[in-house]
Amino acid sequence: MSDTIKVVSGQDSGQGATGFLPCPEDATNILNRNEKMTLTALQCQNAKPKEKAYKLHDVNGLYLEIYPHGKRHWRFRYTIHGKEKRISLGPFPEIPLSEAREKVFQQRKLVVSGTDPSLLRQESKRQADYQASQTFELVAREWHALKYDSWSEGHARNIMHRFEADIFPVIGNIPVKDIKAPDIIVCLRKLEDRNAHEMARKALQNIGQVLRYSVQTGRVERSFIHDLKGVLKGKQSTPFACIEPDEIPELLKAIQMNKARLFQQTINGMLLLLLTFVRTSELVEAKWGEMDLEKGEWIIPAARMKMKRDHVVPLSKQVVYILKQQKALRGKNEFVFPGISKPRQPMGKTTILKGLERVGYKGKMTGHGFRALAMTTLKEKLGYRHEVVDRQLAHFPTNKVDRAYDRTQFLSERKEMMQKWGDYIETLI
Repeated sequence: MSDTIKVVSGQDSGQGATGFLPCPEDATNILNRNEKMTLTALQCQNAKPKEKAYKLHDVNGLYLEIYPHGKRHWRFRYTIHGKEKRISLGPFPEIPLSEAREKVFQQRKLVVSGTDPSLLRQESKRQADYQASQTFELVAREWHALKYDSWSEGHARNIMHRFEADIFPVIGNIPVKDIKAPDIIVCLRKLEDRNAHEMARKALQNIGQVLRYSVQTGRVERSFIHDLKGVLKGKQSTPFACIEPDEIPELLKAIQMNKARLFQQTINGMLLLLLTFVRTSELVEAKWGEMDLEKGEWIIPAARMKMKRDHVVPLSKQVVYILKQQKALRGKNEFVFPGISKPRQPMGKTTILKGLERVGYKGKMTGHGFRALAMTTLKEKLGYRHEVVDRQLAHFPTNKVDRAYDRTQFLSERKEMMQKWGDYIETLI
């Protein structure tokens, strides 16, 4: 017997009239829309419930099922691969007879092509359920976990804090496939309304990274993040506050006078930031195990660096002196700068900023500002090349040739530079 696909049709009189559909090459005859219809809209409308459910048959496997509670539903009965199946086409009268017949016509085309409408519907539901479960928060956390090892702990922590504080509350529960530009704009405006313009810029950047990851993993077809270029308010980003090189003596005087009566380790922290120009997080999380005071070298491990690479900080005589002073103060702790009230944790990152504010430099100087100050002064006052200072700042070279060099490139020059920098600062005190 030739391979056939059977679609059940006709009146259900107990004998079950049945027609056999030939293979797809004869589909034109099978799918003729002009077959004689057996039901009318009036019959469907007047169908009353009985003690048991019953059916009113149309043609091509379509029938209306009437239940004792009065509900009426369209069904399509078909046979494929030797198995009889049925699917629901929706309720009557919401789905009128003409629309039900159109639905059957479309389903029969699937059957003729060898596709099981029931399995197709199940797969569509599975895909819909999956897409609905892929919320922005779920995908963002997955992306964050994927990138975590390539970031410093502080950078990873800052990104997640930004998500949890400002982004997830607005768009976290929306499936990524359903996120639209207005959803993101609402998120950004909330930040701008509290004058957090830099945070809004970073939030847009992180949202864009998650949406691109969504494209890469097949959750969405396209990221529209580039369409949002220019959506942020035109406020210029404010660089980290920083004094001019000629103002260093006054800053040193304010720190040494300590009219605000800061803790000595806060004073030490500010001086070490000036002398080493590392990032604030790299300083406050420093451990004695990273330091070799005899050799005059501090190696910050890759796990704590923004670019995930070990960073060598040559220690000048002035830095070693301050570190020995700090060790006498708090040397029993693994952290060079342990917290005052919580000594098992490092000193807070805002301690340096608050200390600068209390000695009269609020809005004039920041912890990060020491890096810009060193870059400017070393080039203008001491005549060092940009690339040597840049490497000491642990900036990742953008030039491919520079990236090919080993991380210890310029180390001898950096050692000399750091000592001359310490000597220069000492002459200003």
